[in-house]
Amino acid sequence: MTSSPSVQSQLAEHRNYLLRFARLQLRNDAWAEDAVSETLLAALSKPQSFGNKSQLKTWLVGILKHKVLDTFRHNAREVSLDAAADSDGQEELDSLMFKADGHFAQAPANWGNPEQDLSSRQFFAVLEACTDKMPAALGRVFLMREWLELSSEEICKELNLTSTNLYVQLHRARLRLRECLELNWFGQRSENV
Repeated sequence: MTSSPSVQSQLAEHRNYLLRFARLQLRNDAWAEDAVSETLLAALSKPQSFGNKSQLKTWLVGILKHKVLDTFRHNAREVSLDAAADSDGQEELDSLMFKADGHFAQAPANWGNPEQDLSSRQFFAVLEACTDKMPAALGRVFLMREWLELSSEEICKELNLTSTNLYVQLHRARLRLRECLELNWFGQRSENV
């Protein structure tokens, strides 16, 4: 990979995706812009490290992960979340999905063969859309844990959360993701069968 106009256009194609992820994680447009710019500059300055060992988007996301973590560490005292905006409607969702004893009100849908579905690009498009629809704080915690692979201790320290609060938020995020996938992926597939 050389730094030619074609490479620059390929990098530019992925900019919006990278920016969306960075904004969700950093909750600050300026920081997200900086992280994405640094990612693209790093890619342009060392194209030989790409080596076509993976897809370009995967390589860029790997660089962005490190830039996001650097931004967290650098701006740790300035990160703020609007908890009130993210809790809208959560109690209603919980009451619809669970009985008073904590069991599911309705048995979860049969998801078929998950391994086969994971290999589908369409599934990943729906999965990405579902994570984008999550409330910002839930999406951020979920992606920090599952995508950035931060430990629970690191997340609690970074977001100033108790471990109990973190587990509650992760549980709610997984429920939202599950509901969205059942509605937009697994539910459609069962109707087509």
